[in-house]
Amino acid sequence: MQQEKEILALNAFDQSRVSSIDPELGEAVQRRLRSFGKASVLFYQEPIRMARAEGVYMFDVDGRRYLDLYNNVPSVGHSHPRVVEAISRQAGLLSTHTRYLNDVVDGYAERLLATFPRGIDHLVLTCTGSEANDLALRVAKVATGGTGFIVTETAYHGNSAAVTDVSPSSRPGQLLPPHVRAVPAPEMYRNPVGDPGQRFADSVAAAITDLERNGFGFAALLVDTIFSSDGIYADPAGFLAPTVKLVHERQGLFIADEVQPGFGRTGAAMWGFARHGVVPDIVTMGKPMGNGFPMGGVAMRAALLDRFAAEVKYFNTFGGNPVAAAAGLAVLEVIAEEGLLQNAREAGRHLMDGLREIGNRHVTIGDVRGAGLFIGLELVRDRDSKEPAAELASLLINRLRQRGILVGAAGPFGSTLKIRPPLCFGKDHADIFITACDEELREIAAS
Repeated sequence: MQQEKEILALNAFDQSRVSSIDPELGEAVQRRLRSFGKASVLFYQEPIRMARAEGVYMFDVDGRRYLDLYNNVPSVGHSHPRVVEAISRQAGLLSTHTRYLNDVVDGYAERLLATFPRGIDHLVLTCTGSEANDLALRVAKVATGGTGFIVTETAYHGNSAAVTDVSPSSRPGQLLPPHVRAVPAPEMYRNPVGDPGQRFADSVAAAITDLERNGFGFAALLVDTIFSSDGIYADPAGFLAPTVKLVHERQGLFIADEVQPGFGRTGAAMWGFARHGVVPDIVTMGKPMGNGFPMGGVAMRAALLDRFAAEVKYFNTFGGNPVAAAAGLAVLEVIAEEGLLQNAREAGRHLMDGLREIGNRHVTIGDVRGAGLFIGLELVRDRDSKEPAAELASLLINRLRQRGILVGAAGPFGSTLKIRPPLCFGKDHADIFITACDEELREIAAS
């Protein structure tokens, strides 16, 4: 079996190759490295110098157009005029912290909370998903008295110190901190025997017992509700329900990380957890909230926030500023008015059907799975052994990049193409991608 990879290493440019690329591009890379050093992560074997973006397309400095199936951050489309106008208008009026009353901020909070199930009725706004998950961990510890957390084996939840501790994909080959347990994702591709929901619940139960035995207690289960970093697992719908029931029986909290599956991406509802018929105790949000404007948030039951606020005086200077709130409100309005949930459902179904169809003639396509416009295309060396083909995934990603199509990788071995375009992505765009995958896989097989 192949070695697991750190999430940022998937599809990353190898900095040692600077001398082998075009000199002008190489100088641009060197300029980046002079300022950012080893902390800089660039995509593709040949990095791209981006200049602008619109809708589902991005454009480089030479004017070349790229169909974007990678970036879930501009959820309603790159540079959406409604969002741009809202940001510009509010920036010209007021941008400050939340210690002043402001109708834009309060209106956004009311509109956002109305999208959640009854009971999730309070909100804290942050600047990033990392901050949101960090705060969720703190709330869970205060609420339960426990310090132990459970995540999945290839989870990624952000990059603060506390959140990196619960992000195994950010620390491959390293032991998890003693207060963290990782369990296998509830997947059906390589482990098709039995009920994935019960299997997941059994793994979580064992992890809770181990945390309690070692004196940490159990605070919460934290999962990305489409398990994107684990390889994208959405089916069968409802598989999370037994685990959430167990978590509550064991006096812990369920934290739904909706940074990636939220805001209509799965096509059936606004939130990924709805697919499983469960109600989280805490929901965390980030990237897509402001269509690229930095913002995040934590929604939870009032009792949890009241308990936390009684012990900790939390304040976030930029979280919930009026410009962010204006951007977030525009995103919610666009999702509703442009029918983007329905589009995600219909375009996503069309895309999955097309990828499955070409899978009939490409033995290296092992699986197509997902929900709405969050799809995983699993590439394998052999369908019988299901051995992951990370090198094929990397080759295909870079060949697609040369054709003007952007896509990334996911999963523990980097063998899954992670497909998550802006929600305005249509069936015609899906056809472009399907045809390109078909042609490139045919050429790779013939070479």
